[in-house]
Amino acid sequence: MSTLHEFTTWEPLLHVLRSTHTATPGAPGGHIAGRIATDAYSMSMPWGGTFTMHGHASDAADKEPELDAVQRVRGVLAEAGVDGVSFVTRMSPDGPAALHLLHFGPAVEAEVGGPLPGALVLVEGAVPEPWRRLPDPMPAAELSPAADPAALESFLRERLPDAVGATEAELAEAEARLGVALPDELKALYRVIRARWEDWNGDYESAVQVAEAVGCELLPLDELYIADAASRWLSWRSAALQAEAVDTRSDTAVQGLVGSPGWIVFGDWDGDRLAIDLTPGPGGYTGQVIVLTREESVGAGLIADSLTQLVLPGRVKRGPRSRADVEPPAVAHVNIRSLRSVEAAAHPALEVLSIGRWEGEPLSLEPVVNLPRLRTLRAEPGTLAEPLEISRLTGLEFLELCPQDWRVLLDADAVPRSLLAAGIKVRNDVDPLPVVDLSNEILARWDRPLITRTTLEGNLGPLP
Repeated sequence: MSTLHEFTTWEPLLHVLRSTHTATPGAPGGHIAGRIATDAYSMSMPWGGTFTMHGHASDAADKEPELDAVQRVRGVLAEAGVDGVSFVTRMSPDGPAALHLLHFGPAVEAEVGGPLPGALVLVEGAVPEPWRRLPDPMPAAELSPAADPAALESFLRERLPDAVGATEAELAEAEARLGVALPDELKALYRVIRARWEDWNGDYESAVQVAEAVGCELLPLDELYIADAASRWLSWRSAALQAEAVDTRSDTAVQGLVGSPGWIVFGDWDGDRLAIDLTPGPGGYTGQVIVLTREESVGAGLIADSLTQLVLPGRVKRGPRSRADVEPPAVAHVNIRSLRSVEAAAHPALEVLSIGRWEGEPLSLEPVVNLPRLRTLRAEPGTLAEPLEISRLTGLEFLELCPQDWRVLLDADAVPRSLLAAGIKVRNDVDPLPVVDLSNEILARWDRPLITRTTLEGNLGPLP
């Protein structure tokens, strides 16, 4: 671990934290917690009692001691090959200080925005159910009447007479790498332009001409990739609580999926990705062009019925079909602003039940006990009338509860064995150490690697 577990490595940071949290050191139960990571996006630091994301302190020009102290630890993390570490410290105004370093390990996701553990992954390699879904077979799916590989190739050769195209051997190599046959329209496109930067001799205008001709920034042939579920990573908790359920209805052109082995990404469209869809929905065409937006991790939108339609001028483009959402949602929120009862959320298609802020009597889970697709439950503290009812939800794969409700389940040995991951619902300002102890108790039930805690002690001297 290099010098990561030496008190002197952390001493400058502890001095800064003690000076900016004058009400905390020495207070009964007082603690200061944060997370430092080599990736600034994953950091959170409690400057002045307020968490700041990405490790940035406000008024950075006036915060050189803070930034220097953080950079000192980040440098040691990088040397040790450690992505990040959470910390909890208790310091006395007189000088004694204890620092607890928390290494989450392979079974725990770090939570962006704080020092607490994120999702506890109880089964190695497990992913949420939407990430496991494969496209439904559509044997009747056909090419669009607008698909015309010959016309597409002819148009592009006219627009890009000096372009360097791919050879048949290069096309075959791309197919072998991807494990799927390229559709005729895509091969026609790359026969004209293989989109390698070296082919343009550093001429940016040539790249612009290609983008204007094709309608997007074309990926080089050897950078085509399959937009399967693994290519659209999301944290376990976020994925399990997806607000947009994955579904495919009878009139949809694009199947409601996280990813598909038939989505071949070929272009960049203002930061979003364009793909050829070889696994269309019941209302779509094989080879249609879809967009995977960077804001979403589920689903894709329809752009054109074919690549020919996308590229050739005068061909009508089309976007996602709008349709009334007449069926109850697969994700239900019960709280003071949304649904007012668990009964109102219960229906056979329900997958995710989220119980939030509640001012009435605690709620029973009886109405959702036998629902076949319920996979996720999260409940705010004090919202459940009887936490042990959770043991009857035999299909749950993700469960997020407050420590008190987890305690009830653990003491009764009633945690559903179907769980693949779990979360502990607490405020970001709570002491992480009891949360870590509870997390390890849950992890131990599945024989998973535990969160390790290393305690360092030293003396900072009295406050000035």
